[in-house]
Amino acid sequence: MKGIIYILLAITISFSIGLLAVPKIVQVSKIKKLFAVQNHRSAHNNKQIPNLGGIVIFSSIVISTVILLHGFDLNKIASIILASFVMLLMGLIDDNIGLSAIKKVIGQLLVGIYLVILGDVRFTNLHGIFGLYEISYGLSIFISLTAIIGLTNAFNLIDGIDGLASGTGVIISCFYGILFLYYGQPEYMILSFSITGSVIAFFLYNVFGTKNKIFMGDTGSLTLGILFATLTILYNEITPLNPMKNPVWISPAIALAIMILPVIDSSRVFYLRISQGLSPFTPDMKHIHHQLLKINKNHLHSTTIIILSNLAFIGFSVAFIGLLEINSIFLLILTMGFLAAYVPVIVHRYQPVEEETTKAITEDKLYIPYRYDPIIKMTNPAIPATEQNKSMPEVSVKTESSISATDEIRSN
Repeated sequence: MKGIIYILLAITISFSIGLLAVPKIVQVSKIKKLFAVQNHRSAHNNKQIPNLGGIVIFSSIVISTVILLHGFDLNKIASIILASFVMLLMGLIDDNIGLSAIKKVIGQLLVGIYLVILGDVRFTNLHGIFGLYEISYGLSIFISLTAIIGLTNAFNLIDGIDGLASGTGVIISCFYGILFLYYGQPEYMILSFSITGSVIAFFLYNVFGTKNKIFMGDTGSLTLGILFATLTILYNEITPLNPMKNPVWISPAIALAIMILPVIDSSRVFYLRISQGLSPFTPDMKHIHHQLLKINKNHLHSTTIIILSNLAFIGFSVAFIGLLEINSIFLLILTMGFLAAYVPVIVHRYQPVEEETTKAITEDKLYIPYRYDPIIKMTNPAIPATEQNKSMPEVSVKTESSISATDEIRSN
C-alpha cells in the first residue's frame, strides 16, 4: 500500500510541475525567439514552436524524486541525476547552437564512463543471453558503455513526430517503475514514476497544445535516453541471478520488449544508411514513424499505432516466458520487431501514388527526402509563386519527374 502511495505522489508531483512550467517556458522561448529549426524533415512546416521542453521534463523529474526520496538512499540515484543533467546541457547546446554527431557521441561516451566506472551502473550478469552469465569487469564495461550510448541515441532518434517520444517514455517508465516496485527498489521506483508524470504533462502540450505547443528537442530526448538506458541496466542487475526462482521476469527479454521501439528503429535505419554508403548519423526519413506518417498523415494516429505495438511486444514477451528458454524469446522478439518495422513500408509501397500525392500536397505535408526539397517549395502555398519561380521553373505536380520522385521515396 505504501508503494502505491509513493507511485501516486511521484506521478502527481512531477505532472503538476510540468503542467505549470510548460506555459512559462513557452513564454520565455517566444520572448527570446528560441524555436525549433525547421528543415526538410520537419513535420510542422512554417510554424515557430519552442523546443525547450526538456528543461521542464528534467526539472519536474528531479524535484519530484528529491522530495519523495527523503528518508531513502539518495546516493543511489545521485550519479544518475548528474549524468542526466550533463545530457540536458548537451541537448541545450545542440538545440540552440548545434553539435556534430561525433561531438555528441564523445559527450555520451564521457557520461557513460562516469556512470559505469564511478557510478558503478553496469551489467555484471547477462542471465544466460548467448550463454553468458557472470561477465568479466572488462567485458562489463564494454557492454555497459555500448548499451548506454546505443540506447541514448536510439531514444533520441524516435523523437520525430508529436507524442511519440513522450508516449513511449510513459510506457518505458511505467513498466520499469512496476518492476522496481516488485523487486523492492523504492529509489528507482520513485525515479521511474516521476519520469512518467513528467512526460504525461509534456505529452498533453506536445500533442494537443495550440497556444502552448512545445517540443522536447534534444534537450529532452537525450535526457530521457540516458535515464532509460540507466534504468535498463539497473533492472537487469536487481533481477534474481537464478531466474528459475522467478521465471516470470527474466530481465533481458523483458527489457528488450520494453525498449523494442528505439532498439529496432535505430538498428534498422543505421543498417539502411550504412548499406547505402552513408554515415549512420545521416538524417533521413526512413524511421518507422516517418513510414507511418506517409500512410495516414496524422501524428496522433501514428503515435498510437506504435505505442500499442510496444505494449503488444511486452505482453508477448511475458506470455512466452516459461514456455521458451530466454535466448529463444530474445531472438523471437528481435525477429518480430524487425518484421513489424517493415509493415508500414510495404503498405506505403502499394498505396495509390496519385491519391497519396494529392492528399499530401493538399495538407502541405509531402514527406520526401531532402534531395527533392524543390518539390516541397513548389507545392507549399505559404511560399509566394514569385519566390517559387525564382528558385525553380514551373513544374506540374503530375509530371513524370514528380511521380518518379514519389516512386523513389516508396522504394526507400
